[in-house]
Amino acid sequence: MNKNIVIKNATTNNLKNISINIPKNQIIAVTGVSGSGKSSFVFDTIASESQRLLNETYSSYIQDLLPKYKKPTFDSISNLPVSLVINQKRIEGNSRSTVGTITDIYTNLRLLFSRIAIPFIGYSMNYSFNNTQGMCPSCKGLGEVKQIDINRLIDFEKSLNQGAILFPTFQKKGWRLSRYTESGFFNNDKKISQYSKKELDLLLYSKEMKPTKPTINWHKTATYIGVVPRIENAFINSETNKYKKELNDILTINICSSCKGTRLNKRALSAKIMDKSIADCSNMSINELFDFINNIKNEEVSVILNELKKKLKSLQTVGLDYLCLSRSTNTLSGGESQRIKMTKYLNSSLSDVLYIFDEPTIGLHPYDITGIGNIFKEIKNKGNSILFVDHDKDIISISDKIINFGEKAGVNGGNITFYGTYEELLKSNTITAKAFLKKHTINEKEKKFSSFYTLDNVSKNNIKNISIKIPKNALTLVTGVAGSGKSTLIRYLFKNKYKQATLLDQSLPHASNRSNITTYLNIYNEIKKLFSKENSVNSSIFSVTGEGACNICKGKGFIKLDLAYLGNSTQICEKCQGKRFNDVALSYYYKGKNISEIFDLTVQEANEMFSDNLIIKNKLEAMINANLNYVKLGQTLDTFSGGELQRLKIAKMLCEKSDEIIILDEPSTGLHEADIEKLIKLFKELINQGHTLIVLEHNLSIIAQADWIIDLGVKGGSLGGKLLFQGYLKNFLNNKNSFTAKYLKEFL
Repeated sequence: MNKNIVIKNATTNNLKNISINIPKNQIIAVTGVSGSGKSSFVFDTIASESQRLLNETYSSYIQDLLPKYKKPTFDSISNLPVSLVINQKRIEGNSRSTVGTITDIYTNLRLLFSRIAIPFIGYSMNYSFNNTQGMCPSCKGLGEVKQIDINRLIDFEKSLNQGAILFPTFQKKGWRLSRYTESGFFNNDKKISQYSKKELDLLLYSKEMKPTKPTINWHKTATYIGVVPRIENAFINSETNKYKKELNDILTINICSSCKGTRLNKRALSAKIMDKSIADCSNMSINELFDFINNIKNEEVSVILNELKKKLKSLQTVGLDYLCLSRSTNTLSGGESQRIKMTKYLNSSLSDVLYIFDEPTIGLHPYDITGIGNIFKEIKNKGNSILFVDHDKDIISISDKIINFGEKAGVNGGNITFYGTYEELLKSNTITAKAFLKKHTINEKEKKFSSFYTLDNVSKNNIKNISIKIPKNALTLVTGVAGSGKSTLIRYLFKNKYKQATLLDQSLPHASNRSNITTYLNIYNEIKKLFSKENSVNSSIFSVTGEGACNICKGKGFIKLDLAYLGNSTQICEKCQGKRFNDVALSYYYKGKNISEIFDLTVQEANEMFSDNLIIKNKLEAMINANLNYVKLGQTLDTFSGGELQRLKIAKMLCEKSDEIIILDEPSTGLHEADIEKLIKLFKELINQGHTLIVLEHNLSIIAQADWIIDLGVKGGSLGGKLLFQGYLKNFLNNKNSFTAKYLKEFL
């Protein structure tokens, strides 16, 4: 049997006739600068073809329920095993999703309590905070309550007619505002500050009722209800995701006073095993819970106990022993999310599987990377193969073989520039080798800061009563091992106090499936104007959502089929061949290219083409500075990686020239070491514009350029959450308690 995966002449995206034999049962690293072709090779060719072929073995009905994979372009691929992709995306969960629920450990724990807890209160549903039998009636199983801050909702120095209600759905002449101005209850020109207590209660908190003397404009079937319950019913207690940002601006979140954050009712909390309730168990660290379970000696529940220990052991193996089951999944970092996904496979008996990882070191401190290497070796020893994309020197060094793509990005990439061992790579003339061998220095400047943003005596998760200060108009790096409390401190506690702070994370912006760079950066209209002026026609002809759209696919480039025997599926539009525009729009040219060909240009190519248009050029140069020069103008945002989305948001912020607080979570994600310098220059440009940058990061090249350091630790979970250092970088290097300082010193 052939032990190699044999690929011949792969040309997916920017790949240049790639032919290679990849050995099975090996750890293979794929490296190269951003946009060099790594993802095209690993995910769009190997993973896509493996999963596409696997899906074809199912019935048409089942295929419709599975993800759709476009056939990659190549001459042949042979000996391709079944692949499993473990990506870098955060676990998407709502406010009811916890580490316990996502790993099914809480399910096993509920079973255990339903069997042996005293007193017996019923079966496992009685311990579920997602079921009415177990949830706290006050917070509905959320553990916290959202309350509207009236001072953020109401401008007391304005009248109703002047727009005193600040929530956006209460705009002037809107129907929601009319429920108050036409109710007959109020003097609409009277300032809210002049209302009596009775009037204010009526405006804000009134229960639903029929007005006794409304105006003639009052809708006959309408009822009156206070502003606060109206917003709660329409947006807070409903499933809608509308006005999420605006709601966050007026809401405060507090621990539920009834259940004290446990999410459960008193009955569920009354049942105990060895003096511990199920909430007590959920709040233990994984290590503590493992010891607790290990001390239960009961043959009747041995199967449940063994299952619990097996799952807890998996979390310990991937270095997540500091987490607790009650931790909400939306507070997990990207690295923690990916490692939770890894636990599914550690106990698997499958062999001859190709495991594909997308930047497995994301969110990992250098201290934690050894653990990932051990996981790879364990998976390999079970007879599996590992293929991973990464930029981290430490994890790349443990691989059996390295495939390096380049030499540069986009049309200048797509070639294999090196294939061999790590030792051979360091002797090569590749950009990757040069970046690994480069000498590094730290930012030794000590800026004098006149003002700071502060947090005093804050606590949340493992953050226990710490105080920090962050200098304004500076680059602050928040560091520490995984689980030390960085995300909790900044993404939750700091953001909750400083509502004006903008979090530029790796999530997809709210956009349609037609959204691309040109629409996100607001340069599409400018491009349409150029076509309009050049051809003396109306600019609407070039609109993909209007006159210019293909009349078959309506400007989407694909059509959705709804066949009774096949279910729903999509295919490239036969009329426009995926170009999205109609023949009229495609018949006009600007500098020798039609509108579809413009969208097929990379950012670098488009920047050269529109060099005489400052509006377009300035925004495209921001994209280039954000290491997105290889992306095509027409690439839809839903196909961007998390790191690319974050850098796109940074580029847009750079164009807007404001002076906000910007929070960045692991901006080095997806970046080659050679690209980090450009990112640092981008940070400095944002600071020169007046921004304050707060960056959560493990990349030592970025940490070395900080103006100010806040380091948490010492380790993760209950052993973390302590402030180890805050101050200038130069003083930080001699901190003997910090793992970050230790690795940074070695890095230099």
